[in-house]
Amino acid sequence: MTKVDYPEELRHLITHLKRLPGIGPRSAERIALWLLRSPQSPSADLAKALTAASAGIQLCPSCGFFASLAAGCILCDNPARDLSVICVIEQATDILPLERTGAFKGHYHSLHGRLSPLDNIGPEDLRIAALLQRLRGGPVREIILATGSDVEGEATANYLAHAIGKDFPDITISRLAQGLPAGGGLDAADDLTLYRALSGRRPVSGPPP
Repeated sequence: MTKVDYPEELRHLITHLKRLPGIGPRSAERIALWLLRSPQSPSADLAKALTAASAGIQLCPSCGFFASLAAGCILCDNPARDLSVICVIEQATDILPLERTGAFKGHYHSLHGRLSPLDNIGPEDLRIAALLQRLRGGPVREIILATGSDVEGEATANYLAHAIGKDFPDITISRLAQGLPAGGGLDAADDLTLYRALSGRRPVSGPPP
């Protein structure tokens, strides 16, 4: 007896949906069926939006953030940002939480990854050469290393600190402070977090006389 299955076109759609991050076989099937059966299905608009984004968005060759081919990079093209400070992050999406704080007004540089020998990701696979080239051509006085606090992130930060310090000794290299999260108690912190909190402690002024 012939096995009953969805038509080939629907199976093809489910296969493509399964390739999306976080989408399993069952979720892909439900999404595909909803797109086809919903009275307010946005499938046509979704297809147009995907096509427009694919054609109109590129990675900024300078900072690595998402840039519009028509409007340019919202970060690099902003004359109000401080050219003398560059914050180095692992992924372009790391820029958004930093921007939400409103505390940083400089420029960014996305590495598009981090050093990971187990995954065969070395310095040549990241945008490290592009960062060094930016330092040769601009008035940068400080580099902020905002890579992750795990093993790979620390290794990446150490490599960058050495490479930048060797070729650009006049540039200040800093690392994001790490310690206890707001609202967290000591009992919820791991040993490494407590160690960094103690190492990065700051003096506190007493009450006025």
